[in-house]
Formats: sequence, structure tokens, C-alpha cells
Amino acid sequence: MSQKIIDRDDLAKYLARTLDITRFPDFCPNGLQVEGRRAIKKLVSGVTASLALLDAAVEQGADAILVHHGYFWRGEDARVIGQKHRRLKLLLAHDVNLFAYHLPLDMHAELGNNAQLARQLGLQAESRFGENDLGWLGTLSDASLATVGDLALQIERQLGRAPLIIGDPAQKLGKIGWCTGAAQNLLGDAIAAGANVYLSGEISEPTVHLARESGVSYLACGHHATERYGVQALGAHLATHFGIEHQFIDIDNPV
Repeated sequence: MSQKIIDRDDLAKYLARTLDITRFPDFCPNGLQVEGRRAIKKLVSGVTASLALLDAAVEQGADAILVHHGYFWRGEDARVIGQKHRRLKLLLAHDVNLFAYHLPLDMHAELGNNAQLARQLGLQAESRFGENDLGWLGTLSDASLATVGDLALQIERQLGRAPLIIGDPAQKLGKIGWCTGAAQNLLGDAIAAGANVYLSGEISEPTVHLARESGVSYLACGHHATERYGVQALGAHLATHFGIEHQFIDIDNPV
């Protein structure tokens, strides 16, 4: 099958509809953040629009880059200087488009980070919790995984890193709450929703105390590690839908 080409603006419109980007407010603009060439035949995806990802995408001949963590975050310095200048200069010099989707990519019921993490770990979603229903609640599909320690081993096998466990590894699993990335602030909502185990990407000092005091085990699995899968699924979907080439590039991040 011959390689196809899609117009940049048509791709932006399709992504806006598919991810329903106007559904809720976010911390950054979702959609086309940096405009490049109109014709897109090769798409590179990655978690964060770091300089390393941009360099790798340019080397691979990408016409567009798709990420979860883009630019222009609320409250950041608006000046185009320093590292922001170097990143934007590289994109503009090579006429490469940058598409970024934050909360809409977390939220999507099939292609989103929470949905794709559930697929990786064998979690079956039953309900949602928290603001905008961002958190997910469910159980493990594999009944042989019965304890927090079993879940931690499953996470290590699938994500390639051992999670930090706050709680007793021998604790029996009940309802499991999860939300990828920096969602430690949803622990209270997970507890209220009935979870006895909660997993996310990051953890903070107050989260440790809340987990200990509530008896709800917390597994911190890595921000990057939990958010590698949504952007891959979205990129693969676009490649299938439009017939364009897609390549995921993973820039390792220990956090």
C-alpha cells in the first residue's frame, strides 16, 4: 500500500473531535502548538517534547510530532529564551509541526493514558472518580494476583520498573484506583470512591501520610512510565485511519 499524506489542518480537526479537546479546561493549549509544513506523511510520537525527542524526530524525517507534554503551560515564563528558544528554533528551522494533548489524552476512554495503562496491567475499569472523572476505579482481571505485592510485580514486569510501595505488600487487593502522571492529589478521591489500593505516576510528601493513615496502599510507578502508552495508541490509530507512517520514540526518563 502506498504511503498517504494528510493535510495538517485536517489532522488537527480530526484530533480535536476524537479527543473532545473543548470538554474541560486544561493547563496548556491542546492541539497544534507549533505550525510546520502542511503535508504530513510521517508522524513521530513521544511522551514529552524535549530537545532529545525533537532531534530524534528530525533525524527520522518526521513532518509532525505528537506528544502528551507540550509547551506553553499556565504560569510559565512566556518569553522565548533559553531552552524554549532552542526547542522552538529547531522545530521552525525544520518546518515540523508539534501537536500536544494533555488532559484530553489522559481522559479518552480507549486511546487515553488511563485506558492504556489498564490494558498493560490487566485492570478492568468499573467507574470513575475525581474532578472531571479523571481517576479510574476497578479490579485486576487476573484473580491469581491477590496482594499489593503481586500488583507491584505485575507493574514491574509490564512497565520495566519497580514501583515505590507505601503500605503492606501482603495487603489483599480490593478495589484499585489509578490515574497516570502527577495525580497524587486524587488519592483522597480514590479513598472516597472505595479504593483500598491506588496507583499513579508520582507521589508527594503529604501523600505518604494520607496513605498510611487511611490504610490505602499507594504505588508510585513513574510519571513517564505510566504515560508512555496513550500517545503510542493515538499515533497508531492515526496511522491506521489515515494511512500515514508512525514511529514512537521513547526518551527514557527515571521520574
